Amino acid sequence: MSGEDDLDFSRIEAWVFDLDNTLYPAGSDVFAQVDARMTEYISRLLDLEPAQAKAVQHAYYRAYGTTLSGLMALHRVDPDDFLAYVHNIDLSGLHPDPRLHQALEQLPGRLIILTNGPSEHAERILKHLEIREFFETIFDIRRLSFVPKPAARAYRQMIGQTGIDPWVSTFFEDLARNLVPAHDLGMITVWINNTAHWGNKDPGFSAASRQHIDFETTDLPEFLLSLRT
Repeated sequence: MSGEDDLDFSRIEAWVFDLDNTLYPAGSDVFAQVDARMTEYISRLLDLEPAQAKAVQHAYYRAYGTTLSGLMALHRVDPDDFLAYVHNIDLSGLHPDPRLHQALEQLPGRLIILTNGPSEHAERILKHLEIREFFETIFDIRRLSFVPKPAARAYRQMIGQTGIDPWVSTFFEDLARNLVPAHDLGMITVWINNTAHWGNKDPGFSAASRQHIDFETTDLPEFLLSLRT
């Protein structure tokens, strides 16, 4: 993993960002609401107690990459119904960060969102953070044909449709396992280490080793503002 004295990103032409717990602090409690509503949805769908529903939720996440993928495969759940329910959340605890706005504004090249969530959730978050203008496109779970990160197909699909060159691109993500395919494709990887429980765990996919993480930061805006571009 590179150190902070080696922050020359001047060759980067495309900047790819995860959304949840990456472009805002995990402590904002936004994704925690999504997580809780996933548990509620499964509890109602399968008539389970909350603890049992949470266990199912985590088991599907481990086995399928996302809870939704497991629900679709095993219970024929309507993805639009699930996505609408779990992303019906309160954003009052989320606040724009002037540092992030400044950092994104000065990045050269193309900025892209790659998320396992739906585009309407991404649009809402980006507008709430007052940074929507900086991103040319959002690759959400529908555009990925419901094949989520960290499946290599998801990254190849995004690269193929945008035409970006992974060798002059960088990827920012809070779940370290999702950096593995990006690194294997040639992208510079940056892990947003927010100390969340799943940050660098291995839920059924290749866990990220230090060889897959080129850079690590606990503060995305500070990291971006320190880059030489």
